Amino acid sequence: MDIETLADNFELLGPWEERYRYLIDLGRQLDAMPESEKTEQTRVRGCMSQVWLTHEVTDDEPPRFRFRGDSDAHIVKGLIALLFMAYSGKTAEEIRETDIKALFGRLGLESHLSMNRRNGFYAMVERIRSLAGASTPA
Repeated sequence: MDIETLADNFELLGPWEERYRYLIDLGRQLDAMPESEKTEQTRVRGCMSQVWLTHEVTDDEPPRFRFRGDSDAHIVKGLIALLFMAYSGKTAEEIRETDIKALFGRLGLESHLSMNRRNGFYAMVERIRSLAGASTPA
């Protein structure tokens, strides 16, 4: 699923409880991250939950990034899935140009996630941007 389909689906859902369930379902669909990849080097700092993110780079020209991740919190896993829809398969330049704050606002997450979850979300964004060598302000 692409990010536009996700946004459309979000708009069709009713109350926020349904949207949270949808996020949780998205997180359940993530490929399992091997335990061997859940290390201090892959752990995302700034998240209240345990979050791990790693990546691989394709041989394409220009190279594209694919991300793997996991969390011990169901909603956070859903946020990871959302981020992967926005960033996975993209080049460093495309990652740099992605307006994640606009997406976050469009989905209504800004006003429906706690401050700690928002901070953790943006910590994951910065980690992805750093892994892709595209680190600029989100």
